[in-house]
Amino acid sequence: MTNSMAHSRGRRNPADGRAPVRRVAATVGVVFLVIGVLGFVPGITSSFDDLSFAGHQSEAKLLGLFQVSVLHNIVHLLFGVAGLALARTVSAARTFLIGGGPIYLVLWLYGVVVDYDSGANFIPLNGADNWLHLGLGVGMIALGLLTTRHLNRRR
Repeated sequence: MTNSMAHSRGRRNPADGRAPVRRVAATVGVVFLVIGVLGFVPGITSSFDDLSFAGHQSEAKLLGLFQVSVLHNIVHLLFGVAGLALARTVSAARTFLIGGGPIYLVLWLYGVVVDYDSGANFIPLNGADNWLHLGLGVGMIALGLLTTRHLNRRR
């Protein structure tokens, strides 16, 4: 007699054979793609008529919270494509996560120091974006390190 646990362990996992860092990079890439696309969807992006290419004048907000512009959405889409492309190898996936994290930390720092109403706020950013960018930066670096820590032990 077999129990359900034994049966479930007997099934082939579709992710078998794929390094965790590659799965994480691909997942992060897909999330960035989804967010980039959703930034162009009226209803999910509030004040959609106020969506501008760039600049602090864009009053459009993804989920009514995160200030977005066409440029901001394109950056998300490009990060998504990069994540999927770099998820093909372990070293490239690790580079995407550990290299992309600091980019988001710089974006967070930029958002902290820039005046939201100035022309320098070209992306545009608001307080919610800043918290998100901080979380993304730290999270991407942590995921890149945690999913490849076994590689560092072998050296």
